[in-house]
Parts: sequence; structure tokens; C-alpha cells
Amino acid sequence: MKNKIILAVSAHEDDLEFGCSGTIAKWVKEGAKAYYLILTDGSKGNENRNLTDIEIKQIREKEQIEASKIIGVEKVFFGNFTDGELKDSDDVRRKIVRVIREIKPDIVIGMNPNVIFNEEFGFINHPDHIEAGKATLFSVYPFSRNMHSFPELLKEGLEPYKVKELLLIAFSREGINEFIDITDTVDIKIKALEKHISQYDDFDSLKKNILDRSSFIGKEKGYKYAEAFIKIKINQ
Repeated sequence: MKNKIILAVSAHEDDLEFGCSGTIAKWVKEGAKAYYLILTDGSKGNENRNLTDIEIKQIREKEQIEASKIIGVEKVFFGNFTDGELKDSDDVRRKIVRVIREIKPDIVIGMNPNVIFNEEFGFINHPDHIEAGKATLFSVYPFSRNMHSFPELLKEGLEPYKVKELLLIAFSREGINEFIDITDTVDIKIKALEKHISQYDDFDSLKKNILDRSSFIGKEKGYKYAEAFIKIKINQ
């Protein structure tokens, strides 16, 4: 992974810590440069009635920056779209395409837009995750590479760019074809998650759940801990 550039795109602060931070930390250790793009402002992500949306946004942005430093992320881009109202729109795609053309990533990591719920794990996906996944998918292909898409970006000197590989964070077992061994970086993942203190009442329980899930994923490949993805090689 030496000299590779990675862009990870998610809906909310802490999504990437849950989904792929062990992998990103591993790749950074191997010499990659990693960037985050958080699409929403996170302003609905707390149940404290005494906090305003602006205060929640500020808290979560600070937490994300601190978590990203632990992972080794070079920079966090913030889209600042309203939490809970994200749509796969031209504005959202333009933001993703702008960052893709600016940093020219070898690999983009996004959220799997195909999972609405998972009855096995008692999991209902957040609609922002689905919309973020769709917008990332379509920004990678065709919009980031299309000359006539977002001509205003061309005027800024941001030329079309072809991403060759996309990893979708797995929300279920379906479609998984890539397992990354994070045994040596799972502690970094936990430390980064711990920075998102506004999100958890019982971090010890969360830590146990994260380790249990990472262990469960790793068993298929004989890893102590792993993260799983749907890997798409883009040949167009």
C-alpha cells in the first residue's frame, strides 16, 4: 500500500471508525495516505435535549478530527449536508467528485447502499447510509471521470479522474469478497471509536461488541480480527 491514496466516504462522524478504521490504520502503517469525507453535519446524532443542532455539529466534528488523528488520516473533508436529510443529489455527488478529483485516490471506500435491513443481526440501516452509498458509487462511476459532468469543476482545474477500485463497507454477509486482517490495528480502531464520546452511554459494551464482530468476521479467513467489504474492480 506504499504511496497509495485512500478516500473513505460516509454519512456521519463515527461511521468510518465502525466500518473500516482498522483497515485504514493498517494501510497507513504500510505507507498509504488516507482521507475522510463526512457528508452530513451530524447535527441529529445526540439525544440530549439541552444541546442545539449547532452544538451537536461542533462536538461531533471535533470528535471526528481527534479520532482521525489516531487512525493517521491526512485530512477530513466535511460536506455539511443536514443530518437525516441526505439525498443522492447533484450537490452531494459534486462534493464527492470534487474531493476525488482533488486527491486522486487509488481506492475509494463507501457504504453499501443495497442493505435496508438485516433480520439476522436485528439491524435497520440509516437512510443517510444508503444515500451516501449511492452517491459515492455513482460519483466514482461515471461522474468523477466524465468530462461533461460538473463543468464548473473543470473551470477550477479539477480534471476528470478514474478510480480503479471501490470497497463497500459490508452491512451483511451478502456479497462479501474481501477480508482485511486488522489484528494488529484493532486497538487503534477501538481508541478512535472512544473519541466519539457523545455517541455512547456504555463504551465497554460497545468495545465488546466491536471485538466480537471483528472476531466473527475474521474466523472465515483464519484472522483473529477482520473487517469485510464488497470489492469492485472498475474496468470501464
